[in-house]
Amino acid sequence: MPAPIEKLTNWQDPRIDEIIDVRSPSEFAEDHIPGAINLPVFSDEERAQIGTIYKQDSPFKARRAGAALVSANIARHINETLDNRPENWRPLIHCWRGGQRSRAFAHICGEIGWASFLLDGGYKSYRNAVLQGLESLPSTLNLCIIAGATGSGKTHLLHALADNGVQTLDLEGLANHKGSLLGGIPDSPQPSQRLFESRLYDEISKLDPAKITFIEAESSRVGDVSLPKALWHQMADARMIELQTDLETRLTLLKADYPHLMRPDSETLAKLINGMNARHGYEVTNGWQDALAAEDYDRLVSALLSDHYDPAYEKASARHSRIASGTVRLSGADKAAFDDCAKAVIGLV
Repeated sequence: MPAPIEKLTNWQDPRIDEIIDVRSPSEFAEDHIPGAINLPVFSDEERAQIGTIYKQDSPFKARRAGAALVSANIARHINETLDNRPENWRPLIHCWRGGQRSRAFAHICGEIGWASFLLDGGYKSYRNAVLQGLESLPSTLNLCIIAGATGSGKTHLLHALADNGVQTLDLEGLANHKGSLLGGIPDSPQPSQRLFESRLYDEISKLDPAKITFIEAESSRVGDVSLPKALWHQMADARMIELQTDLETRLTLLKADYPHLMRPDSETLAKLINGMNARHGYEVTNGWQDALAAEDYDRLVSALLSDHYDPAYEKASARHSRIASGTVRLSGADKAAFDDCAKAVIGLV
């Protein structure tokens, strides 16, 4: 007798051992439940092929061709990816709407003896739940903003706070971006807007509203992804702790965090400097280009901070009405200095 198949609406049910997304690779890449694995019953090419047969020939022939492909792909996944799953393994399986693709996979699992779950409504219902959660959950959070000028070490401090057992929300980590114009990470693209929202919802849903959540000051966009309006509004009204860091330490941190830019052939940095001609004038930007060509990175970064980033930070800070809970000073660029700073922050709140 086949093992049972049960429908669920909660993809975080503790009975679930693993989440299997059977949509095509491109659908999975665009967005998926964090932690899910992709075992597609159709490749992108096969999905397009079946669609063409359906439109140009007949639904019957499309279903017949699709069934052959689905069977072959499920067999391959069982023999390869799932070959070591135990007898009591219980997966949650879903496709786009909780239709034929996921049911076919669950049926085969049942015949093997694996009891499984189907996500009721599939990815579409999951996506609706994420959007609703990102509208409602941010208002429950007790946020404290870590603010500070460019290069002051805010992200490092946030990580030190997490290491000290404090609740944090790392937006830049979720967005895979450092948050500035030059914040892209080489050879590591950002997630899509939808996938960023999935990651963000997953993190926020784990936070305890009774505890303070520390979060780094950000604009409404982190690289190419946007923060949900509800979270941005909650951040705008949150209390704030300002991190103060001397120039020498800021230079050390920035050079360590952006090694790919500290090269005379850095096209990214040279392009950014050229783009500032209209704002700062050629006399200033030519000086920056000269420092880059001479590999005098201390002079270059110091000038960029004093002429561009620090004035921009002061202007942005003036637009907020956050209540300041205090100031902490970073004494160095090493881990011990950030640990001391984290403890100072904890003492303030």
